[in-house]
Amino acid sequence: MQTGIVLPHHEIGTDTGAIRAFVTGAEELGAAHIMIYDHVVGADRNRPGGFEGPYDKDVQFHEPFTFFSYIAALTNKVELVTGIVILPQRQTALVAKQAAELAILSENRLRLGIGTGWNAVEYEVLNEDFTNRGRRQEEQVELLRRFWQEDCFSYEGKYHQFTLAGINPRPSQSVPIWFGGGAPALLDRCARLGDGWMPVTGPGKRAAAAIESMRATRESAGLSWETFGIHAQVQAGNATAKDWQKSCSEWQELGATDLSLATHNAGFSSVDDHLKAFQEWLEVVKSGL
Repeated sequence: MQTGIVLPHHEIGTDTGAIRAFVTGAEELGAAHIMIYDHVVGADRNRPGGFEGPYDKDVQFHEPFTFFSYIAALTNKVELVTGIVILPQRQTALVAKQAAELAILSENRLRLGIGTGWNAVEYEVLNEDFTNRGRRQEEQVELLRRFWQEDCFSYEGKYHQFTLAGINPRPSQSVPIWFGGGAPALLDRCARLGDGWMPVTGPGKRAAAAIESMRATRESAGLSWETFGIHAQVQAGNATAKDWQKSCSEWQELGATDLSLATHNAGFSSVDDHLKAFQEWLEVVKSGL
């Protein structure tokens, strides 16, 4: 099981020196990957009708493709993981172009985690339809792979129509696409179309049931389970070494291939604090692998 860290999106701030120290420090400590969350805009909780959600306009999120382009130049081997890009609120061809460029610049270190999101305000601001986001996501995944692999093609789908177009340059290999989420329809799409799953739950019965459901779907479709990944997360806040070891063991038993430590909202005030927590977590986790 590969281990890595989640960018502390809000606490890391905008100091480029701190960002550089965090990512290079994480790689030096042995992080196999750095994961970044995605929100384009935040909503004001006092907007007409109100707003409920874990994040609002006062929480910072770095833009994944731009951020990782910078990180690609600072690192040598760490995998760059979006966890997750809200794909249906973006133009498909533009995502294909951005991901292709990042894959090229990072020498194929990009893994594209995608989701449908929960925040209707973001869809409103980005002028996309919130109500059909799941159905559009499936068509988008097909198109992304064709853009990365084909020189020029025409497409006639329900949500995309165009004649003889393509992107250039293209990556030397297709970017892996992993799905985040837990709704039944999402799990079905993930099993049929994805290279892996990013659960939004802990290592309990719900995760086990989701994994078995996806395994059955893949087997019935003649798809390999051995090449399918599972990338879970654990929180640093208020957790003990015993908690970390327990969650690691449980995810390993469920077949997780990747595990990330999320250090945001844990009360850390500096890059050194985040990296120290990651180092301590690594020592605990690797002792049980």
